[in-house]
Amino acid sequence: MGARLRVFLTQKQDKTLLELRTAAVPQKVKDRAEVIRLNAHGWYVEKIAAHFDWTPQTVREVLHKWSHLGMEGLWELPGRGGKPKWKEEDIEFLAECLKKESRTYNSLQLAQKLEKERSVKLSPDRLRRLLKKKGLFGNEREKVIKGNKTP
Repeated sequence: MGARLRVFLTQKQDKTLLELRTAAVPQKVKDRAEVIRLNAHGWYVEKIAAHFDWTPQTVREVLHKWSHLGMEGLWELPGRGGKPKWKEEDIEFLAECLKKESRTYNSLQLAQKLEKERSVKLSPDRLRRLLKKKGLFGNEREKVIKGNKTP
């Protein structure tokens, strides 16, 4: 059995972690701050894990991150995977084009326009899904009515 994992906090650190409870931060950050405070106040890893319904290993990871990174260890790192190739301004540009110009566009034409004007390469399929999600493209939503549509 290894040595007990223990964190020691200054009064300033303890106060900062306590203030995170009421701050506008994600719940995970609040929980991690509370884990660190409980450990500093003498709680064992297993007791903290039972209190939060976490595994003891998760509590240990939080405590190790705190000891290595400090406050930065409370927040999530950026996720893996592909980052968006487009920005919100690109979608706004397309929305303006759809409003101003009298002609109609299909998704292929919009993708070509976006690549030519803004140098953003998106597949027509991806662009169509984005615009549909934003409510700028696709079929109108039908109103919910009671009864049959046909008389």
